[in-house]
Amino acid sequence: MTKRHYIPITADVPGASSERNCALIRKTIRTVLALERVALPCEVDVLLTNDAGIHAINLEMRGVDMPTDVLSFPEFEFTPGCPPEDAALCDVATGLLPLGDMVLSMERVCAQAKEYGHSNRRELAYLVTHSVLHLLGYDHLDEGEQKRQMRAREEAIMEELGIGRKAKR
Repeated sequence: MTKRHYIPITADVPGASSERNCALIRKTIRTVLALERVALPCEVDVLLTNDAGIHAINLEMRGVDMPTDVLSFPEFEFTPGCPPEDAALCDVATGLLPLGDMVLSMERVCAQAKEYGHSNRRELAYLVTHSVLHLLGYDHLDEGEQKRQMRAREEAIMEELGIGRKAKR
């Protein structure tokens, strides 16, 4: 039996939740969960917005008065590299582990893709990967080991998706 993750995606900007974007977001989330060896079926709620929308959320939730590319709101505190295994954390009604919420600025996706010289697809997948790793306990607040560990996982996952720096896509 294949585990099923529940990944609802909503958008408050026109065109953000295209079939192509949603398919890439779901594939990326599932890939991160598989590569991080998460065996429990999970729920990750995704909101696609613009700079104004993410700015408002960033201000309200974190007290930061500026837009950003992605926000992650983990439901639990996990240890990086140690997949959650406690089924008691799963929602009784759904049987799913609620990992948390992800908010993406599609405006930032486009701007950063242009700035870094790669596709919107690669930037979107990278930000989703980055966010899911945060939901799983990874962080990069220091410039030391935690950041190196997170960056290494991001690169490995992007390579697995076929859109890493070494990929010819």
